[in-house]
Amino acid sequence: MKIEKFKVLLYLKKTEPDKSGKAPIMGRITVNRTMAQFGTKLSCTPKLWNARESRLDGKSREAVETNAKIEKLLLAVNTAFEELQGRKRDFDAKAVKELLQGSMETQMTLLRLFDRMIEERKSRIGIDVSPTSMSTWHYARLTLGDFVKKKYKMNDIAFGALNEQFIREYQAYTEGERGYSNQTTRHYLALLKKVCRTAYKEGLSEVWHFVHFKLPKQKESTPKALSREDFEKLRDVEIPEKRRSVVITRDLFLFACYTGTAYADTVSVTRENLFTDDEGSLWLKYRRKKNELKARVKLLPEAVALIEKYKDDTRETLLPPQHYRTLRANMKILRVIAGLETDLWYHMGRHSFASLVTLEEGVPIETISKMLGHSNIRTTQIYARVTPKKLFEDMDRFIEATGDLELAL
Repeated sequence: MKIEKFKVLLYLKKTEPDKSGKAPIMGRITVNRTMAQFGTKLSCTPKLWNARESRLDGKSREAVETNAKIEKLLLAVNTAFEELQGRKRDFDAKAVKELLQGSMETQMTLLRLFDRMIEERKSRIGIDVSPTSMSTWHYARLTLGDFVKKKYKMNDIAFGALNEQFIREYQAYTEGERGYSNQTTRHYLALLKKVCRTAYKEGLSEVWHFVHFKLPKQKESTPKALSREDFEKLRDVEIPEKRRSVVITRDLFLFACYTGTAYADTVSVTRENLFTDDEGSLWLKYRRKKNELKARVKLLPEAVALIEKYKDDTRETLLPPQHYRTLRANMKILRVIAGLETDLWYHMGRHSFASLVTLEEGVPIETISKMLGHSNIRTTQIYARVTPKKLFEDMDRFIEATGDLELAL
């Protein structure tokens, strides 16, 4: 198709001002002899509008912010136009408008595909998808939707209007305005990458948008575990019986401290996961929900006592299941009741098992790795950093063992 004329005109619709007196900014796309009008979702004070420049005059806050949005809008229009040109097929002004606005009649849009992929994952819950993993998808979708609405004044955006700058601005939005951690931002970008890859594979997008974009490197940090003092406070704290839900949360957390189980595994292990060895000791053997790897741990008397405490033949699981949101809320209450100064969350139980309960008691790192169900011992080394107490004890043993050695030159 030969393009003889392509033009984008912005104009003010002064006949329909809003309550504040601002008039909406409208747009008109011209491709050869075809035209299509569209709303920009922008408005401005009429006296600031410069019809010749299609911009606002002056350096007021309104002028600077609106002009920046106009620049992004015009960039999006040109991106849509170039996208259609690249398809080597005839198109008109209406096609440019629909690609710009993400018309549901002509194509799959970013958030619509995101929603579709969420629904597809929901249908696989219990097969190869864990219910707890869905929360990340939902929160990532909400954050992305808020970003699109705030930055582009639209409820959705077409894949043709995406570029690498969009990805970088989204990253800055999650880290800056939302204040999300490096790990959360990385997870959300990974899901956006997955959606964009799906769009490219299915022919919904002409461009693989992450081809030159690398996810931010995951920052390694020492997992937080309870100190022995805090662990004993939590273990021995008296909780009013009327707060039975908090009691259950505390016992579920203690079970994690004694066995190293993650939340998803704690509330799903059954009597079939219990085994007795030749010496009469009770073992917990299960496949982790996260990666299906086998974990096995010899149960401490405290863990056995918790199982006996909640024994119920009418319930399939060893321990009473508790909704994760309820558990999270109860963990905050538990922290206050126990008088802890640090934040408390469930996975700290797994960290505490790796460091406080096992490593500090001299259990080899290789054994801890098998207990936790890790495929790589490096993962265990991250979970179970050597604590100062363990370091001093190891050095004392070394000095004692080498006390009788003589240096021979």
